[in-house]
Amino acid sequence: MQTVDHIAGQTFHGRKGTVENAFRYSIDYVLCDAEAPVKTPFLFGRNRAGLASLHDSDHGGAAKQGRGASWVREVLAEHGIKGVQRIELLAQPRMLGHVFNPVSFWLCRDTQDALITVIAEVSNTFGDRHCYLCAHDNLRPILPTDELHATKIFHVSPFQPVEGGYTFRFDINDSRVGIWIDYTEGNGGLIATLTGKRTPISNMSILRAILRRPFGSRRVLALIHWQAFKLWWKGAPFRSRPEPPSSEISR
Repeated sequence: MQTVDHIAGQTFHGRKGTVENAFRYSIDYVLCDAEAPVKTPFLFGRNRAGLASLHDSDHGGAAKQGRGASWVREVLAEHGIKGVQRIELLAQPRMLGHVFNPVSFWLCRDTQDALITVIAEVSNTFGDRHCYLCAHDNLRPILPTDELHATKIFHVSPFQPVEGGYTFRFDINDSRVGIWIDYTEGNGGLIATLTGKRTPISNMSILRAILRRPFGSRRVLALIHWQAFKLWWKGAPFRSRPEPPSSEISR
């Protein structure tokens, strides 16, 4: 039976352009096999209630209508991606029953356990969601030095346009997680990172996370709105929310 890993990580966001803003926060993610049964400590629930938990209904497909790894399998088939043996989910867990994931990641591995496809699942504070599929055209393994590109078509922040493009870089191994996202639009944009060590989740690590980062994703939402206030105060241009793209996924 598979185990669940806990990433007590760090996220950094640095704004590019004339209005500067940057922050670094600690954050909790979990990583597990999305299809196999997993062994969990008492305080963690996999598709069940827990002090911390990870639910398929929160991921894979439209927001609040998730179908988990079965949705991922459908997406892979639609895009002609074959040879995926194992699918992992890297996401912030529910804490005390509440969840909000600005970005989660579906990690798709081949029969040699090499990472060949990543689906970045992006959600905004308006309840919209869109996914970016990252893979080489020939489906060769995604190496830590590789850069994968996607055109931005989804509204995330009212202080950034729905234009430009993303450059993704992934370094995910048995001991660490490293993800770097460089969004560029003209002379502006944003650099976002997620880094941290992987350790098997335990009741103690869950309790430490609750004590160090009270309220989980409620804290994440509060920090997002605090940074938005700072950008407004600094005079960053504000953009109203456009209609989300009709497609669930792009690449």
